[in-house]
Amino acid sequence: MGENLKYETYLSIGTKKIIISVITDDNKKIYEDEISLNYHDKIDLLFKSVDEFLNDHIFKIEKKVKGFVKKIFVIIDSSDLFSLKLSIKERNYENSVTQKSLNHLLYEAKESCKKTLYQKKILHMIIDNYNFDNKVFTSLPKNLDCNSFSLDLSFVCISDNFVKELEKILSRYQITLSQVVYEGYVRTFLDNQNKDLFLMAKKVIEGCNSNEVIFMSKATKNEGFFEKFFNFFS
Repeated sequence: MGENLKYETYLSIGTKKIIISVITDDNKKIYEDEISLNYHDKIDLLFKSVDEFLNDHIFKIEKKVKGFVKKIFVIIDSSDLFSLKLSIKERNYENSVTQKSLNHLLYEAKESCKKTLYQKKILHMIIDNYNFDNKVFTSLPKNLDCNSFSLDLSFVCISDNFVKELEKILSRYQITLSQVVYEGYVRTFLDNQNKDLFLMAKKVIEGCNSNEVIFMSKATKNEGFFEKFFNFFS
């Protein structure tokens, strides 16, 4: 492998298996291995297995790619996951939906979720429906004037402690936790043409679902908090 090889490392932590997979920018797998798990709901044993599994494979991956693994994307299926549905409504006095008005509503929904689910990390925030003057749309219509609008949202969360423990394990190998995604959510996009969990996770992380809100750590170029999600307004 060349020194300029660009790749991403994915770690699947499920109820029956732990799998690690390395994928290049052109979606080619260059490394994959797994172990089976034979226990259920024993979180301490799970984390121990994750640590031992990484210890067995990180050096092999780094030797393969001739570079260091600096970050990992995690696909998780755990009893620690929690889902929540929320509807939030706002009167639109300007009679048109703008990036600013939608950003405001989404930010309000996110903050409400955080207050309701104490010590939980939001993995996914998905818009199920857009409601404009009591008309329901599954995708955002363009150039739509209305008197009121609301959003139906789904959240997938996991406990902060679970994420912190993962970060602690990864830090032993000088690796940062880049992002956590829910396996069940990723699987909803699998079909006959897209059968691989890791390749689909890559697409989900890259924003294949236009109704998933992509969080930005801070605003850039004077755009809002949900910049990536609402780029089509520009």
